[in-house]
Amino acid sequence: MLDNSTIEVNSLKKYFGDVKAVDGISFAVKKGEVFGLLGPNGAGKTTTIKLLLGLLDPNEGEMKVLGLNPNKDAIEIKRRIGYVSEDPLIFKSLTPKDLFNLIASIRGLDPEYVLDRAQVYLESVGALEYFEQLIATLSHGNKQKIQVIAAILHDPEILILDEPLSGLDAKSVKVIKEILDLHTERGGSVLFSTHIMEIAEEICDRIGIINKGKMVGIGTIEELNTQSNKIGARLEDIFLKLTEQDSSIEEIVKKLRKSFKEGI
Repeated sequence: MLDNSTIEVNSLKKYFGDVKAVDGISFAVKKGEVFGLLGPNGAGKTTTIKLLLGLLDPNEGEMKVLGLNPNKDAIEIKRRIGYVSEDPLIFKSLTPKDLFNLIASIRGLDPEYVLDRAQVYLESVGALEYFEQLIATLSHGNKQKIQVIAAILHDPEILILDEPLSGLDAKSVKVIKEILDLHTERGGSVLFSTHIMEIAEEICDRIGIINKGKMVGIGTIEELNTQSNKIGARLEDIFLKLTEQDSSIEEIVKKLRKSFKEGI
């Protein structure tokens, strides 16, 4: 593994029958950076994350997480990372307090420290009132807040976040951004998958854009500008160009404008 990287992916492939979900992508996530993984629905983002978590076996290619093989060292990797899924994967029959106690027990952490810290996080995202309320009764956004807190309590070296801001209010999004800043300032790294271009543009140091299982662009916003031949463009326009959606968007807009003019 490279000295300054926490995740390395080389020529990674994953097929489901004839479907090439991940088709030879390569990228690295460096210490202290937020790396964005963007792509249209079905592009291969979540499959890539599941491969890195050891939940799927690749057909070809290599990947390392903290120098470890996800298919051989999954338990050690999970000990050292934090993961947030798009749909909250937490025990809904527990209260947040119960969940954090369980995490402290599983991870061998001091329970008093964990609960104190969890309450600070809950207060920061406006969810302290739900500390002893069943998770099953909470809104999607509040479940997501609980999941994010659960992922960071043990100070992981890597955060792997799949649409972590789904359902969150503006204040909570701002707080989560600050938490990510604190994480990277300590040398931690983040693999961040999202559909929200404005957030990706704001918080990601580098971005990889996947389309139909292939990496079609990678680098800083300035480097993506060059790769897409859209100098000075916003990330949304770069994304549409590299994923070959810009021309179809123009056609859709033309048809919509025409139908409005004709009163349809």
